[in-house]
Amino acid sequence: MYVQQLRPVADSLGLSALVAALPLVIVLVLLGGVRMRAHLAGLSGLLTAVLVACLAYRMPLDQTLSSAAQGAAFGLFPILWIVVNALWVYRMTVRTRHFDVLRRSFGRLSDDPRVQALVVAFCFGALLEALAGFGAPVAICSVMLVALGFDPVRAAVVCLVANTAPVAFGAMGTPVVTLAQVTGLPLDTVASVVGRQTPLLALVVPLVLVGLVDGRRGLRETWVPALVCGVAFAAAQFAASNYVSAQLADIAASLIGAGALVAVPHARVPAAETVRASVLTGARGEDFDQRDPRPEVLRAYAPYALIVVVFSVAQIPAVKDRLAWATRTFDWPFLDVVDAHGARVGGNVFSWPVVSTGGTLVLIAGVAAAVVLGVHARVAAAEWLATVRELRFAILTVTSVLALAYVMNLSGQAATIGYCVAAAGAGLAFLSPVLGWFGVAVSGSDTSANALFGALQVTAARESGLSPELLAAANSSGGVLGKMISPQNLTIACAAVGLAGREGDVLRKVLPWSVGLLLVMCLIVVGQSTPVLGWTLP
Repeated sequence: MYVQQLRPVADSLGLSALVAALPLVIVLVLLGGVRMRAHLAGLSGLLTAVLVACLAYRMPLDQTLSSAAQGAAFGLFPILWIVVNALWVYRMTVRTRHFDVLRRSFGRLSDDPRVQALVVAFCFGALLEALAGFGAPVAICSVMLVALGFDPVRAAVVCLVANTAPVAFGAMGTPVVTLAQVTGLPLDTVASVVGRQTPLLALVVPLVLVGLVDGRRGLRETWVPALVCGVAFAAAQFAASNYVSAQLADIAASLIGAGALVAVPHARVPAAETVRASVLTGARGEDFDQRDPRPEVLRAYAPYALIVVVFSVAQIPAVKDRLAWATRTFDWPFLDVVDAHGARVGGNVFSWPVVSTGGTLVLIAGVAAAVVLGVHARVAAAEWLATVRELRFAILTVTSVLALAYVMNLSGQAATIGYCVAAAGAGLAFLSPVLGWFGVAVSGSDTSANALFGALQVTAARESGLSPELLAAANSSGGVLGKMISPQNLTIACAAVGLAGREGDVLRKVLPWSVGLLLVMCLIVVGQSTPVLGWTLP
């Protein structure tokens, strides 16, 4: 049995936290500073995490390697399982030229690339986040923006920043459901508090996106549709999470936000040629003038409509119960870990939801889409294998980063950092979102960050006299802002738009926004912990 230590370095929590943070710091420095390829940076961070676990935390080598293997397995399934199948669906639409039809359809909603970024990256991306999550929105939407003529770097940055506000309720509410489970707090209470934090981000993010696309001119000329979209999205997310269902919050928000955006007359005004010349790459050709037959347009939308239908049906209680029977749960070999208080950690057990996981549901929708699009089974299989080949370096990156995260979690490195932050006392309300941000930056998942730090946030809140519900929600709301700098998300975005090896360039562009919006969230939580904004809580 391995017992996690919180102060392995000179019996000092602060020094131990500095050592524990080395793996993540090394990954970010190698990516953003040295510009090392993401898979090499991930492997370097993994090696550092293993050395810290063995040398500083005295974790046995066999358990250290076993925890890394479990992280890699989780990276493959369900995360990469979702991404591969989502991109496979996209490749089939490209093969049959229906993606061009979809591109022209989106393009006709507005000729303004700034509005197109809102429709695709923010609204459609939020819908994909609601249904699948785990990188699929970034992968699909960044490709769609490139097809609309966006520069690949700009498309990746826009989609990464857009993938913030919906994350806490993504994958049918999985992050907040997990947060409620690990903290013992009622789901309705946790969801309602998160639903009074992330909608405030939704008010800002559309304005940030039009600024990213076209600078100050973009804000000056398209602030009206951006604000309308943000307000509609925020209102729907708030209402659904507080009064309907956390699982439906993002679905309602994305659809209502898109409807409001399209309804704004200004959103349909064609952009000036100077705007398109400065924003687009020139890939947007004269084929936008082509009118597609209505049946072809319906077939172009069919793959994504099928994804919505399959995921929605899978959430029906009776169907969900039937799908859950295939979940396999077993003790992970060579792992026997307890935390510093003697309680067995969840990492000793591995759950494998074979059928009910998002990737399998996307695969089912993809098979149906192949039939609708008229793709032969042999061609569909060849496209799936081609997708895996295309993502080979992304697969290596994601598995190494998740292996790093699991080594940090199971060895106690993450807990050390968490307790160091929790010791902040009066400053805990400000640092609480930072802890969630750190967890997502490491793992790439708001769900994982909630599982890791949720209970710790509640314990620290009770010791400090703060609201447990507030700090638990802050962990999730702060975490969504770490997603855009997560190495696995950076890799997925770059791989999708053909920028493999340039993850560092994208990181440098999104890091200021990640930190800036995190500061905003920290101030919101501080305000909600006082009478200034305390009235906003349920």
